[in-house]
Amino acid sequence: MPDVGTPAPDFTLPRDGGGTLTLSDLRPKKVVLYFYPKDDTPGCTKEAIAFTGLGAEFDAADTQVIGISKDTAAKHDKFIAKHELGVALVSDAESDVCEQYGVWVEKNMYGKTYMGIERATFLIDGQGNIAQIWRKVKVPGHAEAVLEAAQALQVS
Repeated sequence: MPDVGTPAPDFTLPRDGGGTLTLSDLRPKKVVLYFYPKDDTPGCTKEAIAFTGLGAEFDAADTQVIGISKDTAAKHDKFIAKHELGVALVSDAESDVCEQYGVWVEKNMYGKTYMGIERATFLIDGQGNIAQIWRKVKVPGHAEAVLEAAQALQVS
């Protein structure tokens, strides 16, 4: 499981709008990589809308915001269109990247145990190293906290 100061696991995944997105291709930009359980659910929608609403501020901080879930790229396209989202969304259908980042975890709901994505966010610096991690994220105020950390992170 990656930790602060370690290289962020690189990946190439299908993205919204077609094509692929490779994490290392974004350098020297900073990257906010946020993992979320499922498109078009209440918490995930609120989180995506919050990151979208701060898009200009993230751009000014030279930071790319990427959401990642197991949903297909086609489902991401519908999610983006429905809520007018301004973040890139990538599909980790096989959960490989989720496992590399340690967010594919056992969950429990109504006494039933299942595997799912833990809501978590990773701030990656311009060299591709993890600068900050938020695990078990609560949505209210989260995008603002991540923006503050991205703005404070100096490009070296």
